[in-house]
Amino acid sequence: MEKPQDPLRQRHGGGGTIIASCALAAGFIILVSVVLTVVFFVLFRPRDPEIHISAINLPQFASVNGTARFYFAQYAAVRNPNRAAFSHYDSSLQVLYAGGQIGFMYIPAGEIAGGQTVYMSASFPIKSFPLVAAAGGIVEVQSRMRMKGRVRVLIYFTHHIDAAGECHVGFSSTDGSVLGYRC
Repeated sequence: MEKPQDPLRQRHGGGGTIIASCALAAGFIILVSVVLTVVFFVLFRPRDPEIHISAINLPQFASVNGTARFYFAQYAAVRNPNRAAFSHYDSSLQVLYAGGQIGFMYIPAGEIAGGQTVYMSASFPIKSFPLVAAAGGIVEVQSRMRMKGRVRVLIYFTHHIDAAGECHVGFSSTDGSVLGYRC
């Protein structure tokens, strides 16, 4: 005698095909999510801002008895290469001479839209400091611009950024004219 067959098995072709269909669907969902994740990180990969120092000058300069004091002025372009906005805070500009800090200025907090460039200028006084014997009357100082902030990608992912730009500036110890700089 033949056993009557289960109506569900007749309609779906057996238990193995249901499991195979579920496994195929799960594999497809996993593949699509991996592809979307890769595309997401390629297109929205957070990157550090690009800092370009465009000009440096010393508009007021005085040198007396082996000491110097001056105003330091720096012009920079900060480009945000990300698609999302870059919010910066706790950023600063330092001037160093012979390994020690002689000037400092905080950069006000702000936001740079995705793909945009913001032009910044900073001018502040450098108090009198002793000059070390300079070769050929040339004094070299360092300028360090540091940008701290974050980029939020799709609200949930936050990338913290700490980017810096550094320049070496050579100027005349007699009249303060900038002879050159390299960044």
